[in-house]
Amino acid sequence: MARSLTENKTRTALFVLVVFGLCSFFYLLGVWQRSGFGRGDSIAAVVNEQTKCLKLPNLNFETHHSASDLPNDTFSSQVKTFEPCDAEYTDYTPCEEQKRAMTFPRDHMIYRERHCPPENEKLYCLIPAPKGYVAPFPWPKSRDYVSYANVPHKSLTVEKAIQNWVHYEGNVFRFPGGGTQFPQGADKYIDQLASVIPITGGEVRTALDTGCGVASLGAYLLKKDVLTMSFAPKDNHEAQVQFALERGVPAYIGLLGSMKLSFPSRVFDMAHCSRCLIPWSGSNGMYMMEVDRVLRPGGYWVLSGPPIGWKIHYKGWQRTKDDLRSEQRKIEQFAELLCWKKISEKDGIAIWRKRLNDKSCPRKQDNSKVAKCELTSESDVWYKKMEACITPLPEVKSVSEVAGGELEPFPQRLNAVPPRIARGFVPGFSVQTYQEDNKLWQKHVNAYKKTNDLLDTGRYRNIMDMNAGLGSFAAVLESPKLWVMNVVPFIADTSTLGVIYERGLIGMYHDWCEGFSTYPRTYDLIHANGVFSLYQNK
Repeated sequence: MARSLTENKTRTALFVLVVFGLCSFFYLLGVWQRSGFGRGDSIAAVVNEQTKCLKLPNLNFETHHSASDLPNDTFSSQVKTFEPCDAEYTDYTPCEEQKRAMTFPRDHMIYRERHCPPENEKLYCLIPAPKGYVAPFPWPKSRDYVSYANVPHKSLTVEKAIQNWVHYEGNVFRFPGGGTQFPQGADKYIDQLASVIPITGGEVRTALDTGCGVASLGAYLLKKDVLTMSFAPKDNHEAQVQFALERGVPAYIGLLGSMKLSFPSRVFDMAHCSRCLIPWSGSNGMYMMEVDRVLRPGGYWVLSGPPIGWKIHYKGWQRTKDDLRSEQRKIEQFAELLCWKKISEKDGIAIWRKRLNDKSCPRKQDNSKVAKCELTSESDVWYKKMEACITPLPEVKSVSEVAGGELEPFPQRLNAVPPRIARGFVPGFSVQTYQEDNKLWQKHVNAYKKTNDLLDTGRYRNIMDMNAGLGSFAAVLESPKLWVMNVVPFIADTSTLGVIYERGLIGMYHDWCEGFSTYPRTYDLIHANGVFSLYQNK
């Protein structure tokens, strides 16, 4: 111990001596340089002289560009302010305006389709909210209640009172979950369907509800993790789609008329019609063929209401037995031509299942009565006429193979590689670029949340992505608290909407030069990535 103390004292003394020596050396060096004998001052003086600002005549802080180099409309003397529209435009939908609609033909419901205003009729004012408008109720309360001030239309409460669509109570509308074909509630109706169709378990994830009313079926299917695209026309059933969206349920204004639906082929696991008033037996089966186009191989078609169950209900429907029997016979014949297999008919509900592939249906292939649709891009549907023809399925090697590829159940399919990507059906995208896109949008959404911490709290229920790409933004946000309308502009170089559906998400094609088929105030948050670049000079 004594030796250790002696060594420590020696090291301390040596350290102090070294520090003192260095300090003395640098002090003397500084004195020498300042004395004039050293060259430090003269070097510094030269450097300072060379770098004086006054010695740099070429340094110019004036702008090198002028306004004459820019387009004429880059600047304006005053920022334009958009004034409010008149109160009569509170529920204005530009492409479904009633007065304009009545000038178009009635056949095939053309007058109820999209008819956008010409340039001289477009509004350049802000749509006003109705008096007393309040923030919608949060989900899931919004499924059952809507503020009267937000959708001040009572006609459905009278017209559909017996069918339990909607009731007016005080200052709110209450939605008991009923429908024309299921007045006792959507839950019991869905249980009936689930006894035949595998609605739970993720096999059925995306559904299409034609003639949806106030979308109670879609509202209650959400409890089963089924995402339903509901649509109905803007007709005498006042504000039905507006009610659906105000409730927080996916919906848009539309119908089966003369134009193809704005979806790619093979995207829905189930299609549904409950007294939707679509003439399935008419137009040479054209409407059933359009449903066949958008149904995924192995998908299900549900038809409830007239003519199904006519033997029991014909008196209530005020139609003759012969008329209803004939209508159902035609529907059965078209279903057979499509190679749909009828798997159930009970309690006024009939269910068919679509073929897995074309190889499993040789009689359809050889039937000269059935026209095959010409093979075009699956995105070639925007303002394209519907035709009475059958859309071919991708080729397969065996009768048991699912045309286009089999999907994982949801939620696994959300991030699994979609068959369209894996099989190279989408030009410019590979498995690697798909996975990179997922990672990129995970980073973007994390960054968004730093700015907006309400993004996935339920505050935003109805969300729209104006240029959805592969749907990765929606996939990252996926939650029972919200849903995303993934829009793929039809002018995009590559159609990716089929990929979005294969992930278990929903969306549609649209052209952003026109108004979207929805009511004012129906989305809580709108996401736009690359939209203005896409439409530059358009």
